[in-house]
Amino acid sequence: MDELTKGVLRFEKDIYPKRKDFFDRLIARQYPRALFITCSDSRVVPNDITDSDVGDLFMIRNAGNIVPPYGEVMGGVSATIEYAVMALGVKNIIVCGHTHCGAMSAALHPETIAHMPIVRSWLNHCESARRIVAGYVDLPEAAQLKVLVEENVLAQLDHLRTHPSVAAALASGEMDLFGWVFDIENGHVFTYDGSQGAFVPMSEDYLPNATPKRRRRVL
Repeated sequence: MDELTKGVLRFEKDIYPKRKDFFDRLIARQYPRALFITCSDSRVVPNDITDSDVGDLFMIRNAGNIVPPYGEVMGGVSATIEYAVMALGVKNIIVCGHTHCGAMSAALHPETIAHMPIVRSWLNHCESARRIVAGYVDLPEAAQLKVLVEENVLAQLDHLRTHPSVAAALASGEMDLFGWVFDIENGHVFTYDGSQGAFVPMSEDYLPNATPKRRRRVL
């Protein structure tokens, strides 16, 4: 805690005063560029990964970057999604998994968390991804974990589309969904290309959408 306390004091003394005007502009309202849903893992730092600033990302963090389907768990995740879309007008939602994810390792080996009933229950939300990976019996475990991380991102995007606020924004063509995987080993981020059905390297020239873009119906 000593280092964290010193960090707070440095922020109060050095960082905040230098950026007082910037923080003052954020007092009235926040205008985040995206809702960023990622894992609680301390090695995943969204603002560092995206090289973004204070106020750019509205965040949800939990074990396994999980989004429960709408109506199943009416808790903090669902409330935050609804608020981001309906109150803040967020038009982009990113679900970001990462390599070496402890939650995904636990999902792959549920016997390791038999003594953690709440964690075990929470990870039921990635069961569809786990079942898909179970079909790859010939893959070594490291490869299975990599596939599970990717499939879990896709599963949570599917869950995200069950939320009414998201479904309505998608149907009107006003929202984009993105599925990312942060590779801790080399600092690369891979993004899901819905048209290719694969995770591809990030590029400035092409920003793939995780889900087909819909247009508002003309009746």
